[in-house]
Amino acid sequence: MDFKIDNVNGDARACTITTEHSTIQTPIFMPVGTNASVKALDMIDMLNLNTKIILANTYHLYLRPGDENIAKLGGLHKFSSYPNSFLTDSGGFQAFSLSKNMNQNEDGIGFRSHIDGSKHFFTPEKVIDIEYNLNSDIMMVLDDLIALPNTKERIELSIKRTTEWAKRSLIHHINKGKKNNLFAIIQGGTNFKYREQSATELVGLEYQNHSFDGFAIGGLSVGEENNLMYDTIEATTPFMPKNKPRYLMGVGTPEDIIEAIDRGVDMFDCVMPTRNARNGTLFTSFGKVNIKAAKYKLDESPIDSECNCYTCQNYSRAYLNHLFKAKELTYFRLASIHNLHYYLDLVNKARNAILENRFKEFKQEFYGKRS
Repeated sequence: MDFKIDNVNGDARACTITTEHSTIQTPIFMPVGTNASVKALDMIDMLNLNTKIILANTYHLYLRPGDENIAKLGGLHKFSSYPNSFLTDSGGFQAFSLSKNMNQNEDGIGFRSHIDGSKHFFTPEKVIDIEYNLNSDIMMVLDDLIALPNTKERIELSIKRTTEWAKRSLIHHINKGKKNNLFAIIQGGTNFKYREQSATELVGLEYQNHSFDGFAIGGLSVGEENNLMYDTIEATTPFMPKNKPRYLMGVGTPEDIIEAIDRGVDMFDCVMPTRNARNGTLFTSFGKVNIKAAKYKLDESPIDSECNCYTCQNYSRAYLNHLFKAKELTYFRLASIHNLHYYLDLVNKARNAILENRFKEFKQEFYGKRS
């Protein structure tokens, strides 16, 4: 991976990440393609949206169709016909959230499949090997994710395990000699000292003169107040390397993304744009539109008059209102295209503002339109 900082405006960064499969200009939003597919869209849609990287899920693909089968079919890129970059998460969050019988110990995470109840065990090394089979460009390590709020003792144990599992992952990865990029995940809840400790420990890990290719902030957007999340990000980024990508996992709303960019974060993912689209909520430059509302039944205007996505250029609010109420599958595609375009356009505009040293003004304009 090549990483270059193009400009810094305050703490906001515009960077370029180059992987084997694509050049990624940050800040970047990564659509979530859990099963090697972004829900309701195909890979032609993703290319038309000009996505350079999407996220796929290690847990789900390990269970179905199986990472070894994906390897036999040429890895994620050939399997899905998506030529650009993939990031795969470790699957730890899904084992944590979906399994009724999940248990953690010093070696890893044991869980039952949410599909058939079969027993499985993820170790740091096993997760890396699964991700090799998927052949993702960026692989996330297994971390010890915990619910919040939690006890001081459990958070401290989470940090200890996360560091130890990251070290095992790094050693395994370097010994394998693979070209995939490996990111570590910072934990520590919303305690600033714990975040500093976790970040410092992970950044300090080296093996045979190799360290991690990037660092993520995990364990946020799990119910804490927004301002506490923002403050935690602000307290964490100073301890993350300036010369490597910074990734905030599972976040979030457009406001969350703008606030995190302002605090020095480069990469984001979230199911929100596609999930909300399917449920009738559309994002616009002036706020949310609930397309289910009766007031849109005869509205001939596009979702967002400032949007140039395929949906806004061709269809009215009235038509989308009709499709949603008629439960037509076409609605899912058109709404998802719009919401993803909105997110991708938002981070692209943020990047341009950073390059032009006017991010603060851009942020003010962003909020001004929504008030």
